[in-house]
Amino acid sequence: MTAPHPHHTPDLFALSEIHGPVLRPGDPAYADEVTGFNLAALHTPDVVIGATGPDDIVTAMRWAKATDTPVAVQATGHGANFPIEQGLLINTARMTDVHTDPTARTATIAAGAKWSHVMAATAPHGLAGLCGTSTDAGVIGYTLGGGLPVLGRAYGYAADLVRSFQVVTPDGHLRETDPRHEPELFWALRGGKGNVGVVTSLVTDLLPLARLYGGGIYCPGEHTPTLLRTWTDWTRTVPDEMCSMFSILRLPPLPQIPEPLRGGFWARVAIAWRGDTAEGEALIAPLREAAPVAVDTVEEMDYAALDRIHTEPQDPLPARESCLLLRDLSPEAIGTLLEQVGPTAGADHPLLVVSLRHMGGAMARPSAVEDAVCSRDARYLLESVGILAAPPAAEALEQATARLYTAMAPHGTGRTMVNIHGTPGDEQDIARAWTPEVYARLRHDKATYDPTNLLRYGHAVTPA
Repeated sequence: MTAPHPHHTPDLFALSEIHGPVLRPGDPAYADEVTGFNLAALHTPDVVIGATGPDDIVTAMRWAKATDTPVAVQATGHGANFPIEQGLLINTARMTDVHTDPTARTATIAAGAKWSHVMAATAPHGLAGLCGTSTDAGVIGYTLGGGLPVLGRAYGYAADLVRSFQVVTPDGHLRETDPRHEPELFWALRGGKGNVGVVTSLVTDLLPLARLYGGGIYCPGEHTPTLLRTWTDWTRTVPDEMCSMFSILRLPPLPQIPEPLRGGFWARVAIAWRGDTAEGEALIAPLREAAPVAVDTVEEMDYAALDRIHTEPQDPLPARESCLLLRDLSPEAIGTLLEQVGPTAGADHPLLVVSLRHMGGAMARPSAVEDAVCSRDARYLLESVGILAAPPAAEALEQATARLYTAMAPHGTGRTMVNIHGTPGDEQDIARAWTPEVYARLRHDKATYDPTNLLRYGHAVTPA
């Protein structure tokens, strides 16, 4: 998958107008500039720029076009599943401005902003954006992949709320796109990932979200079958506003993990409920009664404290993730999943986290403005994470991942979500993030906006 491009030492004179750093391998700050959150993807570009604003990105893209240098973009690196070799890497981490308009209930978010930056700017107004399970993740990459929110069943995808983008296309032009101006570009940016340009900022609607009821119910891992079957039946009865995820956790003995969870094997249901707290407590009572509860963190909280629900890692690590959209969770599907990763699979199973996210609700309804998100027909999402260590542990992780998804494939839609897809393989594998019709349309748009395929790294489609 590495882009075919001759290794060379590029002439950087044209990049002298860039306000941020311009670095090559061997420069003192190079390693820090290219390293992202997922340490499994070790980038070694010919040159990396630390963009400080749209002008820097315009300059970089014009230079890349003139020199036929392939381009990749990184903000936080949470989704870095692919090492960038050679070419140009644009680091947008310095571009963190967030401007809130409380009257219009919108936020203008720059390319490198994290959800934590958005929280800090919007929470004082009682407003919030549709962020995912970690506020440390970048807004732009998350939203370009559709954006799967913690409260997705209640409000839909993050891409559904986007009003407009400012984007630099591979011809070096800074464009504004919304439903009326270049609508096809607007379509491709919402769910099509970064295939048609480098987004410098977006404008999104905000929601009146100050508080919610959420947290995790943890049971000892041996009760996984009972809790999973109870949760599955429960998901068929709850209202759209109830959002949840079932997880099988084999947690390492690391000091970052609080006691008593550290080093343990657990079954967890993570809860996020936007409604009345008393009603939420009544709704989740069957989960609390299904199996012995070791830890229960579900409580009323500020929306800005969302990280307490899923307790994602806060420190960089080398992760291997993958996913599969599921049509349903039949008894056969549950039996297959338990056979692969349940209690009998052993405490040393290399997949540290295997989760089932309840889909549907608002995520099943089409966006008011058509987009490229292709997961609206799934009732559940299966996802997994393992830590890439040295061989043979890395080999064991790859084998366990392959076994799980091969076994679960008969219960899937055949598709993935692009942000959680994991390391992209061949074209057939890349195409699984979209329906055949949407994939063909993305290839056509790629040919329109990026005919020479400058944006060819990561989960990239090829021009038609």
